Amino acid sequence: MADTAPDPIRKVVLAFMAHPDDAEIACGGTLARLSQLGWEIHIATATAGDCGTATLSPEEISAIRIRESVKAAELIGATYHCLHEPDGRLVCDRTALQKSIDLFREVAPSVVITMPMSDYHSDHEVTGQLGRAASFVYATPNASDRPLLPGSMVPYLYYCDGHGGVDRLGDPIEPTTRIDISKQFELKSRMLACHESQRSWLRQHNGIDEYLIAMREYSSRRGQESGFDFGEVFVQHRGHAHPAYDILTELLPRSNPRLQSRKSATA
Repeated sequence: MADTAPDPIRKVVLAFMAHPDDAEIACGGTLARLSQLGWEIHIATATAGDCGTATLSPEEISAIRIRESVKAAELIGATYHCLHEPDGRLVCDRTALQKSIDLFREVAPSVVITMPMSDYHSDHEVTGQLGRAASFVYATPNASDRPLLPGSMVPYLYYCDGHGGVDRLGDPIEPTTRIDISKQFELKSRMLACHESQRSWLRQHNGIDEYLIAMREYSSRRGQESGFDFGEVFVQHRGHAHPAYDILTELLPRSNPRLQSRKSATA
């Protein structure tokens, strides 16, 4: 496993998620920072979120959620993809895996952010399995009939945070990587607000705008643990063949704005 970053690498990141809005919640600020550095950003979901409604048909809500995902991705110049697997019934079988590999082959990411393989939602866990498997094999010539792009590689692989910072059994997740998104937080909020179908449903169901409030509170909690206002955290996959060098921390260093503000106030 390499402990230094190869130079050059394709500046392409793929956020491989389970449902529309997962990327915005889990890594929207990090994707925004990478976009601002000139990286090509792709956001993919295994499902279109066809169970995310109490009133619409699967086809109706899927079409709405895909439009919302495209709109959110466009805010950071990203491209959205959907594998159209069934929401709530996602499994790691040969069909879903081949769809995942084919997508990776088309994008050829050098950095992948996927979902934790231990989380409250089985779709999240299966997406993490698919993301890990596709990451490992997509660059091998025989894995797909799609063209193999120059620079295809076993990518840097990261798992995003579990819901509430815990795994499926409620045990705390210890991040390897903490990213300061303080300057990108308002953009992250705008991205999440694009998912109006989910925001409206939760507003109606709970009586408050919990969708954005919960994201703000959790981003603040993870940020303050690390010494900045808002943050996103990840666990890097450092198993055999995957690069072990923490490229996200190098590309997106901590700025500690709250610490800088205190120093300015006392200067």
